[in-house]
Amino acid sequence: MKKIRIAIDGPAGSGKSSVSKMVATELDYRYVDTGALYRVVAFLLSEKGGTPQDEPLLREILSDISIDYKMEEGVNHIIANGRDVTAFIRTNEVSMLASTVSAIPFVRFALLGIQRAFAMEEGVVMEGRDIGTVIMPSAELKIFLIADVELRAERRRKELASRGKTPPSLAEMVEDIKQRDHQDSTRKVAPLKQADDAILLNNSHLNLVQTAKSIVKYAHERSE
Repeated sequence: MKKIRIAIDGPAGSGKSSVSKMVATELDYRYVDTGALYRVVAFLLSEKGGTPQDEPLLREILSDISIDYKMEEGVNHIIANGRDVTAFIRTNEVSMLASTVSAIPFVRFALLGIQRAFAMEEGVVMEGRDIGTVIMPSAELKIFLIADVELRAERRRKELASRGKTPPSLAEMVEDIKQRDHQDSTRKVAPLKQADDAILLNNSHLNLVQTAKSIVKYAHERSE
């Protein structure tokens, strides 16, 4: 079987990261979480006390940024400038900041080359919000993953709790998710949307394992 490129897009909390890791593991493909790139920028900006309006600082951060991925014992470690920042980029605060930062055109342009370099590899599962439309439009398999907003909010709360964080209430998380959905789908540059040739997969009534198995089945069909 030939190795293909798989693009998995969808809104926050739809299960993209967990499902993509499962799919990559099952197929023995490389897993690339493009959302982590923006989270890294947001974290570094926050760490320096900056805001998305601080263009000089953002450009300074982007001027010599280096980001790589390292899978260890099922955990996708994010290495930024030689430093493992995995534990710092998944907070709710960084998530919201990343959504704002990702809407800035020069930030997206600066990170485009990194993403497209990964997209040139065979046997890659890449997930994000514009993979099938912008980063990897020629991917052999494109999935657009969705789920009910309340379910997505509960998944994010469990994710935060599993990392020892105190999650916001369900109502607060629902509002955060809705705000991110609005930001991601209405931004002028590379908004979140389903590619014309993507398969729409609603996993509101599927667990993550079942979702991953569905995508693996599609992958095998496209690999023949």
